Amino acid sequence: MVILHTFLALAAGFGTIAVLVMVVTALLSWLTPHWAGAEGTPQAGYIFVNLGYSFLACAAGGYVTAWVAAANPLIHVLALGMVVLALAALSALQSRGEQPVWHALALVALTPLGVLAGGLVRLRVMGIL
Repeated sequence: MVILHTFLALAAGFGTIAVLVMVVTALLSWLTPHWAGAEGTPQAGYIFVNLGYSFLACAAGGYVTAWVAAANPLIHVLALGMVVLALAALSALQSRGEQPVWHALALVALTPLGVLAGGLVRLRVMGIL
């Protein structure tokens, strides 16, 4: 039962990240297609906005993971951070040449930090920190 609860906590956090990023990306692409790069390469402003909402989405995912995890919420948050780090690194390798290198590296660095920040906020709300 503990493994199922762990899986559910990680799935809830990752699902939160995925849904938030997909919704905001779709909204930005629909509302501002030229700025978001739907008609070419994305502009620098969009890239910074992308970094910002990716960080916030990861923070929300870390918060949800710590909220769903009944026992050892920090361990669950760190596990989600490692999953997000691995997926961001794979995404950066796969999208070579499509986006600036600094953007891919920033996503690799910021997304796990966002997960950790959201988890720490939840721990603060719980009174653990």
